[in-house]
Amino acid sequence: MMMTTRNKALSVAAAVIALVGIQTYALVSTRTTLNDRLASLESEIQSVRATNATQATQITSDLGVITSRMGVTAQELQDARHAAEQFKAEQAKTAARLNSELQRHSKAVDTLRTEATTKIAQVQQQAATEIGAVSGDVQTVKVDLDSTKNDLAASRREMTDMRDSLGREIARNSTDVAELRRRGERDYYEFDIPKAKSMERVADIQIQLRKADSKRQKYDLSLVVDDSKVEKKGQLVNEPVTFLVGRDRLRYELVVFAVDKDRIRGYVSTPKDKVLAAEGPAFRR
Repeated sequence: MMMTTRNKALSVAAAVIALVGIQTYALVSTRTTLNDRLASLESEIQSVRATNATQATQITSDLGVITSRMGVTAQELQDARHAAEQFKAEQAKTAARLNSELQRHSKAVDTLRTEATTKIAQVQQQAATEIGAVSGDVQTVKVDLDSTKNDLAASRREMTDMRDSLGREIARNSTDVAELRRRGERDYYEFDIPKAKSMERVADIQIQLRKADSKRQKYDLSLVVDDSKVEKKGQLVNEPVTFLVGRDRLRYELVVFAVDKDRIRGYVSTPKDKVLAAEGPAFRR
């Protein structure tokens, strides 16, 4: 039994030693780990300090630059303020000068306006006087024009009556033409025109016989008057053909008193007094 107790004591001692060993190992291992961690932390602290020192140096340098720059900006701001004050003073002077000139010009404008008003009144009065005189002259001219118009109307009526009278006096042969020519009221140009492809000039017009119907006593003509071509178809013998010629619109009369086979005979009568016979205004330069 004594032996058994001894064995138990040894077992307990061994267990205690083992436990102490384990704790000692754990403490040593923990210490080593702590030392390593402390070394690492110290290294990191040194690195951070170095970095902070570098950054502090950079910041110090930047602060110097900023401080210097702020000094320049302050100087520039002071210069700008000074320039602004000068500009404001110059603007005040300019505004005062412009105001003075504006007042002077305003007085000049008022003077000119007064003179212009007076001048316009004078011109209006003079114009009214002259217009009154012109109105009187216009009234006189109007009366003269009315009188002239009446005279022209009477002359036109006379010419119309004369023209109608001449229209009724148609020559039916060469003897009648000679009788009309003898009276001397118009000029007469006899013609004897065969059918042809060419024009024949009579007085100051051109005539071309296109067709002659002796049985029906009808004919077709082509006339060139003032460079314009006129066609006359189915005309009867002894039927006057009248047309206006020239700028004065003189009335010509063409009469065919004989229609033979492919041949016509007749005359063209023209006004003798071209001024009196003019049926339209003739504007000559």
